[in-house]
Amino acid sequence: MGDERGRASEDHPFVVAVKPLVDAMGGEMVAPGEAQGDDVVLAWQGEDVVAVRLPHLSDSLDHILAELERRHGVPLAELDRRSKQSVVRILETRGAFSVRHGVETVANALGVSRFTVYNYLNRANAQAD
Repeated sequence: MGDERGRASEDHPFVVAVKPLVDAMGGEMVAPGEAQGDDVVLAWQGEDVVAVRLPHLSDSLDHILAELERRHGVPLAELDRRSKQSVVRILETRGAFSVRHGVETVANALGVSRFTVYNYLNRANAQAD
């Protein structure tokens, strides 16, 4: 990502600082000169340092599921019921069910039916009230 033409270096302090956030959201960092229409160019002290290419919404759900799986250390389908309910609550707060086929995607990842996911959602909403 770095060169002598003013492009950001991967070891620039700002790039190092935002990398965990970009990784967590499934984005990609590119040099500012390679930014495309939907990329977000980030500046540091008045200089464009890095551009962030945001993931497509459908890719975001897969990325979130993979991150939750890494966090739990086992495939989501192997979690107990209480842990699966917790995963569904997290996914709901992150907007996973606003994505087309979100419920189906989550159900497949958890190894449960869509009906079960809806039950988990209803249970979470009832507890919140």
